[in-house]
Amino acid sequence: MRRRAMLHALSRWSGLAPLAALAFLFVLPIVWMTTTSFQAGEKMFQLTTEWIPSVWHPENYGNALSRSAFPRFFLNSAIVSASVMLGNVVFCTLAGYGLAKFRFPGDRLLLLVILSTLMLPLEVTLVPTFLVIHKLGWVNSYQGIAGPLLIDAFGVFLMRQFILKIPSDYLEAARIDGAGELRILRSIILPQCKAALAVLALFSFRDSWDQFLWPLVVVSRDEFRTYPLGLVRFGDDYGNPPTEQMAIAVLATLPVFLLFLVLQRALRKGFDLSAFKG
Repeated sequence: MRRRAMLHALSRWSGLAPLAALAFLFVLPIVWMTTTSFQAGEKMFQLTTEWIPSVWHPENYGNALSRSAFPRFFLNSAIVSASVMLGNVVFCTLAGYGLAKFRFPGDRLLLLVILSTLMLPLEVTLVPTFLVIHKLGWVNSYQGIAGPLLIDAFGVFLMRQFILKIPSDYLEAARIDGAGELRILRSIILPQCKAALAVLALFSFRDSWDQFLWPLVVVSRDEFRTYPLGLVRFGDDYGNPPTEQMAIAVLATLPVFLLFLVLQRALRKGFDLSAFKG
């Protein structure tokens, strides 16, 4: 019995070891970036890496923020990313619900058309999208940055696949009781889709927060520049110390990390339920 328990523990740890190594490889650059942001400028050019600074320099963050309008850039990215996240949660849920629980002529073809857009890189649709935004007069505006990103094919597919698992008997019983579709969506669908909504919210916020090419094309005024645009401009100025560039990069990772902490309970619950069903 004891031998069996030891073999079970050994097999478990042997499976966790590759995952731990992979996690270490992902975390290592973040740790290096964070520790470097607290070092003196000349430490960047040493041959050996000083993982724990001998002298901490927290003033790097204040100095970096004072060199450019980063508070404004941060606010712009927060407004755009929050709008994109909310838009994806609302529109992708509505589209996924319609494609999952309603049958109409061409529904399969419509789904294929939506999924086919995943094969189109942003560079292919960049010029047509910009012409539409320019025609609407949305250049150099929040709606111009966020508008094309408010719904995503991956989000529609994700919500459709998750809603498909919900038994249709629940919906039919609610309709017999006189509930409308929006009430069914609010009272039956959404409570059972918390994990999918958390994933969608996290992915859409992250993609919008990291977006560089589209804001670069549609924005030319500093008052609407997003954080990645300010970060690149700050890095192009060779007069700025590299440790302060690392400080700005560390601040860029905080919103996504904090959002993950907020949503991790829903994400973990969704993974647990998936494992239980499997």
